[in-house]
Amino acid sequence: MTLLFQLTLSLYLLATAVYVVHFLSGHKQVRAVARAILLSGGILHTVYFVVRYLAAGHTPLTNNHEAVSFFAWSMTWAFLSFWWRYRVKNFGVFVSPLISILMLIAAFSSQEMAPLPPALKSNWLPVHASIALMANGFLAMAFCGGVMYLLQEREIKKKKFGIFYSRLPSLEALDNLNQHCLTLGFLLLTLGIITGSVWAKQAWGTYWQWDPKETWSLITWLIYAAILHQRLTVGWRRKRAAIMAIVGFASVLFTLWGVTYLLGGVHSYVG
Repeated sequence: MTLLFQLTLSLYLLATAVYVVHFLSGHKQVRAVARAILLSGGILHTVYFVVRYLAAGHTPLTNNHEAVSFFAWSMTWAFLSFWWRYRVKNFGVFVSPLISILMLIAAFSSQEMAPLPPALKSNWLPVHASIALMANGFLAMAFCGGVMYLLQEREIKKKKFGIFYSRLPSLEALDNLNQHCLTLGFLLLTLGIITGSVWAKQAWGTYWQWDPKETWSLITWLIYAAILHQRLTVGWRRKRAAIMAIVGFASVLFTLWGVTYLLGGVHSYVG
């Protein structure tokens, strides 16, 4: 199983390297190779989760290794499915490094399969955890889109047309990308909070108990709700929306790791 994970990680790292080569060279054939390698990594990653599920006897989303690995898996397939419909130039060179970083974090986390705590022995585990982590995947892509927007805008404003200007999409395309990723991520985040509340009622007898993870999930939801509300009502777009997508993703990461390691609570089992 460890070998399977290492092979998956190697493919993601290789895809990142090839995407960088494509970014620098501009050859379309290189991009096709990078995408094929990333797709292979995504397929092998899926096999890894199936094997781990069979070995553990439960959905493998119960510790930091599994959660971060699934986060990377969600981002991979979100990107691949997104690319199938929307062609965003050189999006992969920003998304693939983040996938590789997540996988490296998962690689250095304990891969031990411990018995499930009583609260996790529920059919809500795969539903709630997978939806919440898939939300993170789309919100991570919105973060990448925000970074791309700021890089492109910086070169346009300074009228110094370097490599980013020629390699990145237009500001309008990046703003649309940001909106698509934020909308999908927000909908999944909302569904993740709702399913988590239903699970909490089943496990602890209450829908909401202001556990640190629940509180920060709500804070993150409010940040993204504010971004989308402002976009729809007062036309809050472009640079401000890009910056807020980055701020929102910082809240996502704090909810994932900061709360777990600094604040504890009933969700600390994922540490």
